[in-house]
Amino acid sequence: MHSARSADTAELARRIRLHVVRMVNRGKSSHVGSALSIADIVAVLYGAVLNVDPADPHKPDRDRFLLSKGHAGAAVYAALAETGFFDPSLLAQHYQNGSVFSGHVSHKGVPGVELSTGALGHGLNVATGMALAATRARETWRAFALLSDGECDEGSTWEAAMFAAHHRLDNLVAVIDYNKLQSLASVEETLALEPFADKWRAFGWSVAEVDGHDHAQLHAAFARLPFAAERPSVILAHTTKGKGVSFMENQVAWHYRTPLGSDFDTAIAELEAAHA
Repeated sequence: MHSARSADTAELARRIRLHVVRMVNRGKSSHVGSALSIADIVAVLYGAVLNVDPADPHKPDRDRFLLSKGHAGAAVYAALAETGFFDPSLLAQHYQNGSVFSGHVSHKGVPGVELSTGALGHGLNVATGMALAATRARETWRAFALLSDGECDEGSTWEAAMFAAHHRLDNLVAVIDYNKLQSLASVEETLALEPFADKWRAFGWSVAEVDGHDHAQLHAAFARLPFAAERPSVILAHTTKGKGVSFMENQVAWHYRTPLGSDFDTAIAELEAAHA
């Protein structure tokens, strides 16, 4: 693991977080906590892992990435802008009337987005179908799905998990943003997931657990894919909702609250000061 590589993606994550806070503030939208939670994961994926080309977003051999937790779409829009898919100035249109940059991530008119998402429990299913198609066509690209922990309450998620293991889809990768908070309460209070890793193993998946904000751990986990031949891989990324802004961290209120006024100013100041 090269420290320079981790430093590069850590700086990308910081820029993603700055964009996210500004976008949510400008549009008076929500889900800032969820987007900040995945910023490091998304930065490592787009900065170092995914085989994608901003100059050719539809190239046939590209890796497919689906943000199953589509409400955190601001983070993916920011990552795409920062890695050259479109001009970052366009992010100012986020959540504005008539904009292609909707609150839940949309593929319509946005280069680099594979699928409009937001109805939870769909992303892994579609990624599984993509992985199966690639396998049957003997193609080498991979399908990645980034899920929330809360959507693992959905039966459809586990149906896809069972199907993927049955078909031995080792070109399929699920990443769980395990921040332990859902929209209105903790995961433990809403519907407990533990023993979470054991559930995935029982469904036939190979599992890695990482600190989802530690770039060296993220790089190392993605470098080992697939974790086992003929088994789909899942990364349980332990994260903090609202990561990077002190007063938002681990606070369920920031699932829906908009950073305005002094909250916005403080958030931006903290992120600008947090050089990688």
